[in-house]
Amino acid sequence: MYQYFMDSPIGRLRLVEKDGFIKEISQADVPAARLNSEGKIIKTAETFASAVTKKTEALAETERQLREYFAGVRKVFDVLLKPDGTAFFQSVWKALQDIPYGETRTYGDIAKVVGKPKAARAVGMANHHNPIMIIIPCHRVIGANGQLVGYAGGLDVKRRLLDLEMSHAG
Repeated sequence: MYQYFMDSPIGRLRLVEKDGFIKEISQADVPAARLNSEGKIIKTAETFASAVTKKTEALAETERQLREYFAGVRKVFDVLLKPDGTAFFQSVWKALQDIPYGETRTYGDIAKVVGKPKAARAVGMANHHNPIMIIIPCHRVIGANGQLVGYAGGLDVKRRLLDLEMSHAG
């Protein structure tokens, strides 16, 4: 497993790769709870304590695409992802990737898309455990009342990402 750190408009990001697949993109200075491949909650620090800091080809490409995103040029990512999580979380994360750039959906909308219309809170939990911020765009999910709610990196970061996308959408 390899990790690389990059500076971005929303702070320092940790990019993690294993076997050519991106496993995590997170704010380097924000502690987070993640799921391991068995679906058990672990802390990010535990996950990457043994990761080698090196800019691999996959991490370099991910950094390039993220820089294009922050510049307002890239709207769709095409790096290989392999986040750890339960089958339900995986289905939510797949649905999040289908939310178009510059648009938002509610937790209830996503619950319906994954075939669990009463599972809006569970969708919120999947968002909370999303290991690949930005590329799996949990920042595009808002409350039923249209308000910004819940974002591991803070609502200010969520607002900045949405503002960036809305200023370049279209």
